[in-house]
Amino acid sequence: MARRFNHVAFVASPTSEAQGALQALQSRYRNVGPEEADVIVALGGDGLMLQTLHRFMGTAKPIYGMNKGTVGFLMNDFREDDLFERLESAQRSVVHPLLMVAWDMKGEAHTARAINEVSMLRQTYQAAKLRVSVDSRVRLDALSADGILIATPAGSTAYNLSVNGPILPLNAPLLALTPISAFRPRRWRGALLPDYARIQIDVLEPENRPVSAVADHTEFRNVSRVDASLDRSVDLVMLHDPGHSLDERILREQFG
Repeated sequence: MARRFNHVAFVASPTSEAQGALQALQSRYRNVGPEEADVIVALGGDGLMLQTLHRFMGTAKPIYGMNKGTVGFLMNDFREDDLFERLESAQRSVVHPLLMVAWDMKGEAHTARAINEVSMLRQTYQAAKLRVSVDSRVRLDALSADGILIATPAGSTAYNLSVNGPILPLNAPLLALTPISAFRPRRWRGALLPDYARIQIDVLEPENRPVSAVADHTEFRNVSRVDASLDRSVDLVMLHDPGHSLDERILREQFG
């Protein structure tokens, strides 16, 4: 029976541990350039996985990560043996990124995509003041906070969880809208929105209370408004060993 994957490209983080793993795998398996590969094997931590997903966004190439970092939530265990057998038996997790359009105070638009979250953060000691609209309807006139974020299910266990946002199952048709250190309204803990929602966040008093907008690791400073929505035109495919799918990892995270 024909294999799903025959041509592998390896990428690795610059750490000595990841580079050592790269050399070990390249000595055992033929390595082709990314443009020729039908699967990308990423060696590192979750940061490298996000970088790799961004790098190959739009190519539809699946990414199989092996942990040579710290947490490795998105990664498989590292082993040198049976690479192609593991690839053949791996399960697919398909996620879509958020599309962020941020307008700066000069009126210029900046676009970026986020796999985990879009966040807005205060740039100075003063709290940000934000107005939140969903599908063109104002839902929160004024939020005073360190910021706010919009998380995908895949990103709900990252920054979103650290600011007490909800964990979302991977296949949940939801986005998490979570405040960061909210001061007013004091009891607002965020919202769960349908994943087709179009979210607009306006910065109130942008000159006195400047705010930056971040899509994963891409930052724009001094923004006046951010629009965010799920980009269903882009499929991002991660491969995980049986029993260690992203769905299973997110479920396990809910039980500590």
